[in-house]
Amino acid sequence: MAVSRRTFVRTGMTGVAAAVTAGWRVGDAVAQTSPRRPGGIDRHALVSRHDVVRTASDPVTPLQVGNGQLAFGADVTGLQTFLPFATLSDWGWHSDPLPDGQTPSDFAGQVWDTHGRPVRYDIPDPQHPELSDWLRANPHRINLARIGLKMLRADGTEAVEADLSGCHQRLDLWTGTLHSRFTLEGSPVTVRTSCGPDLDAVAVRIDSPLVADGRLAVFIDFPYANGAEKFSAPFVGVWDRPDAHTTRLRPRGPRRADITHELDDTRYTVGLVWRGGGERPSRADGHPHRYLLGGGAGTRLEATFLFAPRPSPRVPTAAAVESAAARAWPAFWHSGGALDLSASTDSRWRELERRVVLSQYLLAVNEAGSTPPQESGLVNNGWYGKFHMEMYWWHAAHYALWNRWPQLDRGVGVYQSFLDSSRERARLQGYQGARWPKMTDPSGRQSPGEINALLLWQQPHPIFLAELDYRAHPTRATLDKWRDVIFATAEFMASYAFEDAGRQVLGPPLHLVSENSDPKVTVNGAFELSYWRFGLRLAQRWRERLGRPADPGWQTVLDGLAPLPVQDGVYVVYEGVHDMWTEYIYDHPSLVGLYGWLPGHDVDVSIMRATARKVWDVWAWDAAWGWDFPMLAMNAARMGEPDRAIDFLLHEKFGFDDAGMPLGGSRVATPYFPGAGGLLYAVALMAAGWDGAGGDAPGFPSDGRWRVRWEGLARAV
Repeated sequence: MAVSRRTFVRTGMTGVAAAVTAGWRVGDAVAQTSPRRPGGIDRHALVSRHDVVRTASDPVTPLQVGNGQLAFGADVTGLQTFLPFATLSDWGWHSDPLPDGQTPSDFAGQVWDTHGRPVRYDIPDPQHPELSDWLRANPHRINLARIGLKMLRADGTEAVEADLSGCHQRLDLWTGTLHSRFTLEGSPVTVRTSCGPDLDAVAVRIDSPLVADGRLAVFIDFPYANGAEKFSAPFVGVWDRPDAHTTRLRPRGPRRADITHELDDTRYTVGLVWRGGGERPSRADGHPHRYLLGGGAGTRLEATFLFAPRPSPRVPTAAAVESAAARAWPAFWHSGGALDLSASTDSRWRELERRVVLSQYLLAVNEAGSTPPQESGLVNNGWYGKFHMEMYWWHAAHYALWNRWPQLDRGVGVYQSFLDSSRERARLQGYQGARWPKMTDPSGRQSPGEINALLLWQQPHPIFLAELDYRAHPTRATLDKWRDVIFATAEFMASYAFEDAGRQVLGPPLHLVSENSDPKVTVNGAFELSYWRFGLRLAQRWRERLGRPADPGWQTVLDGLAPLPVQDGVYVVYEGVHDMWTEYIYDHPSLVGLYGWLPGHDVDVSIMRATARKVWDVWAWDAAWGWDFPMLAMNAARMGEPDRAIDFLLHEKFGFDDAGMPLGGSRVATPYFPGAGGLLYAVALMAAGWDGAGGDAPGFPSDGRWRVRWEGLARAV
């Protein structure tokens, strides 16, 4: 049966608003996980010293306001006047029409021999190449709208950015408000931009004599979707297909209107409320999907744009949206953990602290929705805007150590919602339990691809996340919340292992974390083996907590898992690999993750030290990814080399731009938010420690150069 094309609608509270409604639940969690309660650090000073200031637009990265489920990227005017940065959400998705005469059920994938039996995998179907491409690219995330200023010079021609002078823009992190000011031909313009904390509303408040002169108006414009493009960065949307979609304006009262945008079977509404403009928006000449607000008396123009899958009965004023943001963001900053490095004498303290503060802001803006985020959050699109479940740990686990449970709780529900389809995926392949997808969307459907079908290391993630939850909230409710997900995960992990010569082996076929080996011969990946042990041990512990006996099948696999592969006194990426240190020294250095990211219960520390030094000496850093560097830092910290841990967090290939956007090493488009999530997890581990670590801030150098004040952080596993 054909899958209908539709807009996916999320539920639940948005980003920072939940911090307000949750009160001090976060603080209560801190009491269970850390001896330090919030209150000692001047959080306003900590946050505000890293406000972002710009004097010109950046052509690649915007400044953003948002609430975790909707984000708005702006150029130097505070809107999207000169650069069409995106307005993205976690509910706005679109699908292109299916190839003629085909339905998703026609997709057959490929059948590979797996330990002597045929198994069907979601690998592109050579009999249906167009359908395979369609399934990979659909649904895709859409740019909901572009909002900007139409400004006229005195001669009536439209202004460009070069016409502006005195540009100054400041992102006020404490209130989540973007302040922009500039001058056009001697006339000053000030713009304040904010986003509602509990509604997906963008608010703009403008003061300028150009408003009264009729030379400044606000526009909203709607693009078609560029779903066929794997990467849509830095801009999202197609502006030259006006006949492919429709917009309709419906007045709803004095200075109140709705605009409905339809793209094939996707429909959503923008509710408008404004002050200072004309009686109703007008359609811009030559732009069939652009509407203008302007033409009223006075020097102030205010407008709210409320994005929703369906029309909303009420739309707040711009002043109300700004006021709500100014209450919610301080509540966010006062909740959870904080890290103050300002007493340090190492000259790098400010840059590290800046990255930490801006990462908290950007992840709250981009990655606090009800489904996992894509790699670029809500800034632009990569991989069609879909999300990758193997990366969810790197996007989300930091919330646990920073005690920001409202943000984490909304997203982890994806495992429950994907449980049935993941069980079916495992069943069709002859396994028990639930096999979680890799590259997917809110439907939970696996996107075709060899790596997508054969990657393995996303499977234990929910067990790790559940354990972090239980450490903070050791209650029966937490056990019940995760029980079905953990048991289904462990059932698959145990049934996936194959007995060979008295050992339990993983693969083939198997794609490693690094995705750079032949999956048909890859067996017993080092990281995969270690994560399997970690996950199955914890799953058995959860059975004990629930008053159930250990599962004998799980224990058989756990006891029989092959040892970590070693060659010449160091760990290697998989058993039997040839030319390890010449052919496999690019992509993710997952070997260091055995002891650092994971606690290393099955690791020989002396072999790990030799392995880490080998990695440090020969790895091709030009071919690394953003989260690799926090992983390296965690490894160095656990091995008692905190100076090296700091060096990795500030590595020249691990960059953050002036807005705090993580550059992701040299492998992917900016931003690459797993790097930011990894940074926050690593810094929390280095400050609050990990199980078995002694002393204060054990992951930071103890020679007096680094003075680390922290509060509200939880200890890592």
